[in-house]
Amino acid sequence: MTFRIRAARTTDLQPLYEMAKLTGGGFTNLPADRKSLAAKLDRSAAAYANTCEEIRDELFVLVLENVTTGEVRGTAQMFTRVGETWPFYSYRMTTLTQHSKELGRSFRAEMLSLVTDLEGSSEVGGLFLHPSERAGGLGLLLARSRYLFIAMHRARFGDRILAELRGVIDERGGSPFWDEVAGRFFGMTFQDADYFNAINGNQFIADLMPKHPVYIAMLPESARSAIGLPHPSGRAAMRMLEGEGFTAEGYIDIFDGGPTMTARTDNVASIAGARVVQLDSVCGDRGERALIAAGTLAEFRCCFGKVLHTAAGVVLDADAALALGVGAGDTVAYVAG
Repeated sequence: MTFRIRAARTTDLQPLYEMAKLTGGGFTNLPADRKSLAAKLDRSAAAYANTCEEIRDELFVLVLENVTTGEVRGTAQMFTRVGETWPFYSYRMTTLTQHSKELGRSFRAEMLSLVTDLEGSSEVGGLFLHPSERAGGLGLLLARSRYLFIAMHRARFGDRILAELRGVIDERGGSPFWDEVAGRFFGMTFQDADYFNAINGNQFIADLMPKHPVYIAMLPESARSAIGLPHPSGRAAMRMLEGEGFTAEGYIDIFDGGPTMTARTDNVASIAGARVVQLDSVCGDRGERALIAAGTLAEFRCCFGKVLHTAAGVVLDADAALALGVGAGDTVAYVAG
């Protein structure tokens, strides 16, 4: 069974909607709302149709497709420039140290400050794999395909890239962090605020969120212990990001307190290691495992395969060539798998 990544189409609405209903909440980029998903697909289609090589506020949606059946079994997204349409808010953890001469003591207070430091960055997000397909490295295929896309369309993305990980969600589907921080000012449950954000954007944060720092020591333990921690289902994603060179620099999500990972775009391992080559031939099933991509914009396709270097040139295995729709003389990009 072969899977490949391809550009999403407007006709993918129904399978994306069915997957959105399986997310369990707290997944802003994949709301279980047909109108919002349709708008995302329309926006993505416009981005794929745009051939201007400049950075603007665009969204590219990818899907994971079973080549044999044509079924869509996963999705991932790339935002080229966050914070252009409306502010991109994060909390950043900072420390204030004060000294009392009379007491002979220094006091260190950890705080959360509302910032827009990450405006202008690109973002990878919206990654969701159907529960029945969470084996065989398909999550890795989804995640890393985005970096090959960025490498092949580098002029469309910023010099900094971020990834927000879903934070801790309790058994009620609520967020301990939201309940004790923003929720006290908004009069909304986490589920309501998260859904509103997914459908309408987060401008309401700018309108209502207090701008003064939050002293972490004043929060209940339930909220403090959630700061900067990913949801259990996101721990593997965090390890993948770390493997690509992303780090946690103290930025956290304003809704659920989950970590925001950042990296310099050109330093991301799968971008820095990408090579563009012309195929000499397609033959058998030999070579080293690699992530391979072909095509640009709406014709982008990506899969795992085998690449073999010979005296004559680069050889690609037959299954990957079929999934990508390439042959001798075509150009592909690849990175060691």
